[in-house]
This record gives sequence, C-alpha cells and structure tokens, in this order.
Amino acid sequence: MSEQQGHEQQDPKQGPQQGYQQPGPQPGYQQPGPQPGYQQPGPESGYQQPGYPPPGFPPPGYYPPPGTYTGDPNAPYGYDPYGRPYSDKSKVIAGILQLTLGGFGVGRFYLGNVGMGLAQLFTCGGLGVWSLIDGILLLTGNDHTDEHGRILRS
Repeated sequence: MSEQQGHEQQDPKQGPQQGYQQPGPQPGYQQPGPQPGYQQPGPESGYQQPGYPPPGFPPPGYYPPPGTYTGDPNAPYGYDPYGRPYSDKSKVIAGILQLTLGGFGVGRFYLGNVGMGLAQLFTCGGLGVWSLIDGILLLTGNDHTDEHGRILRS
C-alpha cells in the first residue's frame, strides 16, 4: 500500500522530488528591495509619527504649575495666571524683613529698590511707621515687583 496510483511516498529528509522545483527568482527578474543610495525613512531619521508632539516639548494646552522653574531667563519661576513673569524673590521674605528690620530698609534692599531702602535707612523707617505699613503691604499685596519688574512669588 505504499504506492497508490503512481504516487510514491517521499522521505521528508530528502527534500522535493526530481520533477518539482522550488519557487525562486526567475532569470532576468530582480527582487524588489531598497535601491542603492536610498534608505526608507524611519523614526530615527527625523520624521515624527502622526498624532504625537515632538520630543522635548509639552503637549498642547499644558502649562507648568505656577512657581516652577521653566528655563526662561525672563521668568525664572514661570508665569502667573495673568501671564506676568514671577520673580525669584518672595513676598513673604520681603514682608518679614521689612517688619523686623524695616528701620534699616532691609526689605527694600532685598527687592532691589535701593532708593527706597536708602530713604528708609536715613529716616529710620519713617520712625517705624513707614516700615510697618510697608511690611504689611508687602505681605498682603499681589502687585509688588522686584528690580526687574517681575511679580513677587508667594
């Protein structure tokens, strides 16, 4: 029963029979593939996949939390909700310095207001009244700026 109607049983280790050929390249036919000097664009070639932002940039609509460093030299601690840059100086520190050492104008020197600091130094803080009011205004206000015109941080 090993031979049925002209079919011979084949040994799997031998390969195909004599009459059959493996499909392969025909004479004169060239396999399709990359041509010399041409390379398919890939992710490393600078093309970006659609739907993704370029690397190194935040997604659209993302804003860093207020008070974080953004790398912008004009706004070292980011922007407030109104788009004004935050200063590297703190209004709490300036207010406490003004309340405790306001007779010497230390709070104003800290903020970079040298003229006001000298005036408070020479008048002993307006006999203490000017420095007291100035310290309270620094602590409670939201519109005080440093010597570069940037809004003080909280």
